[in-house]
Amino acid sequence: MPSKFPLKSASLIALAGLAALASSTASAQNFPITDAQKAKANQVAQAGVPLSELSPNAPDSYTVKRGDTLWAISGLFLKSPWRWPELWGMNINDIRNPHLIFPGQVLYLDKTGGRARLTTQGPGDGTIKVTPRVRSESLSASAIPTVNMAVIESFLSEPLIVDEPTFAKAPRVVATQENRVLLSRGDRAYARARSADNPDAAPLALVNGKTSSYRVFRNAVPLRDPTTNAIIAYEAQYVGKVSVVGSESTAETTGADGKKVTEIIPASLDVVSAKEEMQVGDRLLPEPEREFTNYVPRAPLTPQSGQVVSVYGNAVRYAAQNQVVAINRGREHGIERGHVLAVLRESSVLTDTTDSGRPQVRLPGERNGLIMVFRTFDKISYAIVLDIQDGVQVGHRFVNP
Repeated sequence: MPSKFPLKSASLIALAGLAALASSTASAQNFPITDAQKAKANQVAQAGVPLSELSPNAPDSYTVKRGDTLWAISGLFLKSPWRWPELWGMNINDIRNPHLIFPGQVLYLDKTGGRARLTTQGPGDGTIKVTPRVRSESLSASAIPTVNMAVIESFLSEPLIVDEPTFAKAPRVVATQENRVLLSRGDRAYARARSADNPDAAPLALVNGKTSSYRVFRNAVPLRDPTTNAIIAYEAQYVGKVSVVGSESTAETTGADGKKVTEIIPASLDVVSAKEEMQVGDRLLPEPEREFTNYVPRAPLTPQSGQVVSVYGNAVRYAAQNQVVAINRGREHGIERGHVLAVLRESSVLTDTTDSGRPQVRLPGERNGLIMVFRTFDKISYAIVLDIQDGVQVGHRFVNP
């Protein structure tokens, strides 16, 4: 039989369970909520946001839907989507974790007192009718992501920044079954870790009798700084994934002349997946540690500027929305996952035809769009293009948004 509960009490009951799950989920995935973001959120939670900071078309209420992203919802309520901590702060009393927003939740915009706040408690007498029921589901799996994760999901483990000596000594494919030139899923290959240049390398082997996984890469393409032309990193091209099903070893045998001979037995590999066809000479690198897949879009706390180093993808010159670029700033420069940066148009020089002297004038580089960093290395980072007017290309500059 339907019953009435005060909305506040119902919210507290729901939030109690949500908080427990959110705590374990956040702890397990190590979501990056910084002290500065918490402080800003608490400040906004108390004071609210000036109405002037709201998007002109901010709705009075919004029901979160499957397929939504935090970036899109932030842009719905605020002029600057990267100001997610403010949006989180606006509803911090109801939504404790900005990474755990779920389909079906309703956000209400309160504009009283000349300040704006978000809440999950709607207008009215504070009561709702609910029908008791039991429902079980994984909240962490249903939480909406920050951005369209389908765009970068595979990218989180595919592109790899390596140093050249390490890549040169990595295990390599040395042979194929039936002398095939190219390998695809389901094929058998053979690989070695040891070589004349690296005789002490640990051999490829089963781990406790079980298969071990490796990712296969080709080349180590140098990424150069657009200004200095100096090599700042090497990017390995991902081609697929293999499992070691037989260990690398040696065996003593007797040759035709009766002398002892040491035979080299390479490790046996099964090709599990192939983005591109593999071949002899491709290198094996261990499966990388899985990174969390959610981010807090935010502006860097320190001034940042740099350039786009590369546009990811073969024969791609311009990066459009939802494509990936590499930038010449990384952890050493204070770049963090979730940082939003503004891409500038390239400045140009033209002749002022309105002046009889025909002087040359330089047009300033103006804002072209926004990118968000999702993976960082020491000197380089990868970012997804969120909003763009004209395509992004190598050499384009970026600054704080």
